[in-house]
Order: sequence, then structure tokens, then C-alpha cells
Amino acid sequence: MISRIDLRGASLPEGSALRDLLPRAEFDVEAALETVRPICEDVRHHGAAAVIDYGEKFDGVRVESLRVPAEAIARALDELDPAVRAALEESIRRARTVHREQRRTTHTTQVVPGGTVTEKWIPVERVGLYVPGGRAVYPSSVVMNVVPAQEAGVEGIAVSSPPQKEHGGLPHPTILAACALLGVDEVYAAGGAQAVAMFAYGTEAPGDEPGCAPVNLVTGPGNIYVAAAKRLLKGRIGIDAEAGPTEIAVLADSTADPVHVAADLISQAEHDPMAASVLVTDSEELADAVEAELKTQVAASKHVDDRIVPALTGKQSAIVLVTGLDDGLKVVDAYGAEHLEIQTADAAAVADRVRNAGAIFIGPWAPVSLGDYCAGSNHVLPTGGCACHSSGLSVQSFLRGVHIVDYTRDALADVAHHVVTLAEAEDLPAHGAAIKARFGWKVPESK
Repeated sequence: MISRIDLRGASLPEGSALRDLLPRAEFDVEAALETVRPICEDVRHHGAAAVIDYGEKFDGVRVESLRVPAEAIARALDELDPAVRAALEESIRRARTVHREQRRTTHTTQVVPGGTVTEKWIPVERVGLYVPGGRAVYPSSVVMNVVPAQEAGVEGIAVSSPPQKEHGGLPHPTILAACALLGVDEVYAAGGAQAVAMFAYGTEAPGDEPGCAPVNLVTGPGNIYVAAAKRLLKGRIGIDAEAGPTEIAVLADSTADPVHVAADLISQAEHDPMAASVLVTDSEELADAVEAELKTQVAASKHVDDRIVPALTGKQSAIVLVTGLDDGLKVVDAYGAEHLEIQTADAAAVADRVRNAGAIFIGPWAPVSLGDYCAGSNHVLPTGGCACHSSGLSVQSFLRGVHIVDYTRDALADVAHHVVTLAEAEDLPAHGAAIKARFGWKVPESK
């Protein structure tokens, strides 16, 4: 059901050579660009009408209006299962607890007497938050996008999710209910590349209905076409990341419970047939036991044929055998998983040695599913190995650090000759002249 890659018995290669040995889903965003380019251009020139047309083409339902009526959002909350409401409220509470601690404060550094640099953190003015709505429903993604934006102080928050034919062209009611719990009333029934383009260019709506104003930043996971639209429109809008297929890597030794490991691999596989489930272990006995558990647990699961089996049998999933824990750490660092579980002896100490992961889950009682919903952490995380240079979504994602420079005449005079020297060394004499002009074209000598 799942392939094996045996890296035992020889020293591991370094860098890209090791990465090339590891399983990874094929995710050709560059090829998808040619598909989304005309969609984005159409939305740019024809606005809401184009978004509605593409919703009919791709989602199978034609909406009269992109903006979800306030009464529909309120109704979704009124009709929400009380148990689901309680779970969402707890998810929101925990996410706020964590993300509130991420707030940055303005800080002033005195460089010299009379010379200061202040770093001020300013929230993005307006954001578009994308919530997928294809194979699964993700109210949790509403929480993970909205909470850090709110805690950052973003004033304008718009959410978009694909229209659902079975719900009269509205996004799924659980997504609408999550928006209501968070106090978000600007919600659009739009999905895919056309939703990203709507956020980037804005749309005018017919009659007196308000359109969608352009945003500064778009965040949230999506399929390859959402990722391609983000790449295409980056620069006009900021983006969080080009999210690829979801991933779990489990670093485990002989102390791990194969029942837990198999269940966690399956939990990620049920997202999508391109989802990646990877076990890295130095225990062949554990590998055998996990394989046996996979067969048993998959047979009792939902979404077996359309998601779980294609994901586990695909080239992106594997059991990777290594000589020891040190090699296992090299492998998971090279892989740079979106989600990394450490199920080893002294798991906390092992986790402390990891360099590359979107989020790390320590021990048998912190599965990825906890992080997806109620750990308080964020589940919008870097994929495709991008954890080696990128972070998950946080309050920081919605803030801009601005340096404010304040120097007195004496403070400038003290360093003027250095500025002029460096300007002339770079053959930019006008830069130096801007300094000289303040001192009657004669730069004071250093004290």
C-alpha cells in the first residue's frame, strides 16, 4: 500500500542530492499559470460578471450576487449544530490565546545621542482570506486565517469560499457560521483563481450592491489553480505562500505505537489524493507493524478509494528507512515537512534538533489533528519543502515593520563624512551632495 525507500548502510548525501531521494508530490504551478492567466485577465476587465461566469463553469452553480447576504450568515449560525458551535468557539479561543502573544510592539533604539531608529509595526489595511470548499469543508481555515488578521489589527477583512450547488450557491453553511462567530460579515461566494483575481483587482457589482474592494494581501490554502493565481498576481497583492498538497512526516523509533503512526498517516491522506504521508524510522519492525496497521485501518476508513488509497500509494508517500536517529533528522530536515511528528524516546529533545518544519508535534499525545483544530497553533503552513525558508501564518503575516529615522543636526554631523565617503565609493555623488547641502557644502570633520 505504501512504498519503501531504504537509505540504510551508506552515508547520506547532502543538500539537494538527499532531497531528490525523498518522496514528493508533483505540483507544477508554472504549468497551471497558463490556465489561470486568462481567468485573471477576464476578471480584471469584466469584474463580478466574470467571477460569476467562472463559478457556473467550475462549481456548477450560477449565483445572482457574489456577496453573501448578512441574513444568510446569521441564519447559518442559528442553524449550526450546537456541538460544532462549541468546538469552533473553543478553537477560536485557543487560537486567540496563542496569536495574541505574537503581537509586535513599537521599539526605539538610540543609535547615538540625538539619533534614533524606531521600528513601528503597522497592520495591512485590507486582506482577502481564501477558504477552500472542494472535497472537504474547512471552517477551521476560517479560524486560522481570521484570528491572526484580527489580532494584528487589520481593519478590512473579506472571506471568499466557493459557491456550493447544494446550498443554493452560497458557501458551505459551516463556513458562514464560522465567519459569524468571528464577526466577519464581508463574505463572497467565489472560489479558485477567479476569487484571487477578485481580491487583487476588485469588482463592481450591479445596481446598488457594493462590490469587492481590492485587497493588499491574500492568504489561505487552495488547489494548484489558487496557488498559480497567487504567483501570477504577486506584486499587485502580497501573498502568504503558494500552498501545495498537504504533507505529514513522522520521525519515529521503536518506541512509537504503530497504531498511532498509521492513524496519523491516514489522517493526512484523507485530505486529497495528492496528500503526502511519510514515515522516517530506524526500526524495520515498526515499519512492518505500521504497514499492517495501514491495511487494517484504511479498510475501516471513509474516502478510501477517492483519496486515502491514491495518496498512500502515490509517489509522494513512503516509509523511509534510516540507519539511526541522526540520519532520520537529516532526512526530515531535507524533506522540510508541513507537519512533522516526533514519536521517539525523549521526543522533546529530538524536536529541539529539527531545523526545517512548518509545525512540530511532540510525542504520542500531540497529533497533527490537534493542530488542525484546537492546539492554538496555526494550520496554514509552508508545503513542498518551503519550511526551510518560510513560516506558517501568524500575526506577523499581517504586519509591516516600518523604520522611522530621527536624527538631530549634531548627530548627522557626526557621521556625515562616512555617508559622503560611502556615496562616493558607490559612484553616487548626489547622495553625498544631499549631506553636504545641509552643512554649506562642507562636511564637518569627525569628532
